[in-house]
Amino acid sequence: MVGSGVTLLTGEYSSTLDEKGRIMIPSKIRTGITSNVLIVTQAIVDHCLWLFTPEEWESLSSKVMENASPFSAKSRLVMRSFISPAQEIEFDKSGRLSIPQSLRSYASLNKDCVLLGNGKYLEIWDSASYETYLTANADNLLEASEELNSISF
Repeated sequence: MVGSGVTLLTGEYSSTLDEKGRIMIPSKIRTGITSNVLIVTQAIVDHCLWLFTPEEWESLSSKVMENASPFSAKSRLVMRSFISPAQEIEFDKSGRLSIPQSLRSYASLNKDCVLLGNGKYLEIWDSASYETYLTANADNLLEASEELNSISF
């Protein structure tokens, strides 16, 4: 993705959140990110965190805001849950990101975490929460993949 500040981010990685709320981002992911800054916010559809490059965040957040109205209760809910909690965080010299306490609480992040590369953004999950999510959605995976039947390769 030329000009987007990120190459295709993929992979599942285990990482540890330290006592100061910092998480190491694997070098394989860091090398795909051209910025020293990421935007972190609540994933409003799951209890994890979403991380975007500034360029991807600008693109997505501007689309959300263009389609939102302060006169719509649903729009205000999305804005308050997705746009408002977003914070800019910077990689330290060791390749760690300091996750704000409010966002750590939202995602119930403890020591053991999972990082997922989802193309244009990253997710950070508490490891136990992610395992629970996978188990709870195992039966839905086949149905969800069937909806992609128009894709051929």
